[in-house]
Amino acid sequence: MGSPRTLCAYVHVPYCLRRCGYCDFNTYSNLLLGPGVGGYAAALLQEVGLYAPVFSGADAACQGGGHKVGAVHEGGAGGVGAGHAGAGCQDCRALASVFFGGGTPTVLPAADLVRVLRGLSETFGLVPGAEVTTEANPDTVTPQYLEALAAGGFTRVSFGMQSAIPAVLATLDRTHQQKHLVAGVRAARAQGLEVSVDLIYGTPTESLADWRSSLNAALELGVDHVSCYALVIEPGTALGRALAQGEIPPVDPDDQADKYELADETLSAAGLEWYEISNWARPGHECRHNLAYWQNQDWYGFGPGAHSHLGSTRYWNLRHPAKWAQSLQAGHRPVDDQEFITGESARLEKLLLNLRLRQGLDLGEYAREFGVDAAALLCEAHELAGEGLLDGALLPGGDSLPDCELMQKGGSLPVGQLSQVGELPQADGLPRGDELLHQDGSAPDALTSGAGRAVLTRRGRLLADTVIQRLAGVS
Repeated sequence: MGSPRTLCAYVHVPYCLRRCGYCDFNTYSNLLLGPGVGGYAAALLQEVGLYAPVFSGADAACQGGGHKVGAVHEGGAGGVGAGHAGAGCQDCRALASVFFGGGTPTVLPAADLVRVLRGLSETFGLVPGAEVTTEANPDTVTPQYLEALAAGGFTRVSFGMQSAIPAVLATLDRTHQQKHLVAGVRAARAQGLEVSVDLIYGTPTESLADWRSSLNAALELGVDHVSCYALVIEPGTALGRALAQGEIPPVDPDDQADKYELADETLSAAGLEWYEISNWARPGHECRHNLAYWQNQDWYGFGPGAHSHLGSTRYWNLRHPAKWAQSLQAGHRPVDDQEFITGESARLEKLLLNLRLRQGLDLGEYAREFGVDAAALLCEAHELAGEGLLDGALLPGGDSLPDCELMQKGGSLPVGQLSQVGELPQADGLPRGDELLHQDGSAPDALTSGAGRAVLTRRGRLLADTVIQRLAGVS
C-alpha cells in the first residue's frame, strides 16, 4: 500500500478590476456578475456547505480534523453521480493546503477570504501547519489587508509581478507599478507571510536586458519563491486581437528559450533551485499546493469553472458565475461534467506530471505500473541522456544496462520505435525486450531498486514535449 494521497482545496475567485491583455482564464471585470463581489463569499460558503452532511471536520471518527467521505456529487449537469470513495466510507484526511486563485482573490475584502477559509476548516479540517495561499495583485492590498489575512490563518501570498519594466507591464495591461509590489512584499513579510512572485517572459518588445532587470528586481525583493511563465498569446484575448491586426509581433520561441536559460542561471546563482519546470524556490520554500497538482494528489475545487481531482476522477464546475450561482441557489452542487483518467490517459499523464518535476520519473515504478518494457524504456532514457535531454548520472548503467545496440538492430531501428522489436519473429535472431532482462524475468537491478530516474536537464526542460513523446513511444 502506498502512502495516503494528500487532499487540498482550490478556491476560484473570477473577478478582476481589469482583465489583463494575455488572460485566457475564467475571469471577469464585471464585479457584479453572478453573486458579485459583495455576495461571492456567501456563495462560496454555500457550495462548501453542500459537502457538510458527508464531510465533518468535527466527526468523532476522524480525530485531528479529518472528515467523512460519502457521495460527493449530486446528479445534475453532466450526470455526475456518486463520490470517489462510496457512501459511508471514512476518510480522515484534512486539507493539507488551500489556494485562492483567480482572477484576483484580493478584490474581495480580507474578511471575506478569511470567512471562506474558516468555512473550509470547519467542513474539512486543516492539517497542522497547512499551507494557505492567496494570489494578489500588488495594487489590491494594503498593510492592514495583509495583517488581516495573516491573523485569519493565511500563510503565503503570491504576487503577480510579471515584469519590472513599465513598458512591458503596459503591453500586458497590468495596472500596478513596481512601487506597489515593493510595498506589498515588504508588508507581507512583516506579517510573517511567505511571499512568491510570478514573472512572464517573452512579451513582444521585451529585450533580454529587460528580462534580466525583472529577474534582478524579483531577487532584490528577498522572496524565496519565483515562478516564470512563457507568454502564450491566445485568440480571443486583447493581445490575441492585437496580434491578428498586426499591431504586435508573435512571440519568438528562440527568444523565450534564451530567457528561460537566463532565468535558470540567475535564480540558481541566487540559491533558488528549480523544482518544477516553471518554478524556483529556496529549499524548503516550494509551493506545497502546486506540488500536489504535479504529484497527482487529490483536491476539491470551489467557484465557477473550478476543477476537482479525486483518484482517477476529474470533474469541473459550471464556468459562468451566474449559472454557478443559480445551481447553488437550487441546492445543487454546480458540477458541469466529469472524466475518468485511466489506461493510456493515465500513463501519459504520469509522464507529463512527473517529468516536469526535479524529482523526475521513477523508471522502474512507471514500468511496473503500466506494464512498459523496462529494458526498452531504459535504452530510450540513455539515448535521451546522450542527447543532453536527461541527466545521465541518475540512470543505471554498467552490468545492469541491457544491450541497447542489439535491441536497435545494430542502429537501424530508431530508439523511439524499440517497442516494435518485440513484434519481430524469433527467427530474425533479435531478442525481445523481455529477453534482455534477468533470467527470472525481472528488470535490471537499478530499475527494480528504483535508482533509475528520468530527470530533465536544462535543455530537456526546453524540449520537455519531445522527451515525453519519446518515452511515451516505449510500450
